[in-house]
Amino acid sequence: MLPPSEHRVPVGRDPRSALSRRLSLSPGPHLAGWLSQPRARDRHGGLAPGAWQRGWRVHARRQQSCIDIDDARPRTIYRQDYYGGFLLDPDGNSAEAVHTGREDPVPDGRVDHLWIRVRDPAASKRFYMTIAPHAGLRIGVEKPDHVQMVGENFSFSLIDDERPLTEHVHLAFPAQDDATVRAFHAAALAAGYEDHGGPGERAVYHPSYYGAFVLDPDGRNVEVVNHNR
Repeated sequence: MLPPSEHRVPVGRDPRSALSRRLSLSPGPHLAGWLSQPRARDRHGGLAPGAWQRGWRVHARRQQSCIDIDDARPRTIYRQDYYGGFLLDPDGNSAEAVHTGREDPVPDGRVDHLWIRVRDPAASKRFYMTIAPHAGLRIGVEKPDHVQMVGENFSFSLIDDERPLTEHVHLAFPAQDDATVRAFHAAALAAGYEDHGGPGERAVYHPSYYGAFVLDPDGRNVEVVNHNR
């Protein structure tokens, strides 16, 4: 769970002091992340290969900052043309470079997919389906231990594999207008989910940054934001 209520995100306050990993799920320029304390744990991210992929494994070994856990090779368990390799980052999170021959590939250099370990995939699915109309989400995979949520050029999966829950993650979804931000927040609260910061401008990020925050069933901070750009 997140820290006590004094770490909620009031209008005008920078919530990064209360968060550890920010992942902005956006069909725009990038799927970005930043890290502070405490660190994200028990998370897996798959990265679409770009020009940087040719050197990522050599660089990681030289820096001695990552652990090679599985060489790049075909992974037909996922699909016949799936090719990926895995590292552990300094905090033990699994990072993967992946290539497939699918017709709608994620653009090079962006995050292809993210796995988040949850306590109850069904409960997490109910939350994300509640906000789906306002966050641009739909279900891609629905199994008892795996629910995949799909947006435009990204996906993330809610996983129960009996390993420790993913901690200290913040997800932010883009909106095209302030009304969508307000509708997201209202829908979540009407369904009984916890407020973590009402709709309003957060100029600490940039002028006209308009967002709202709620907590998912495992206490992760979820946002819908309109950058008004």
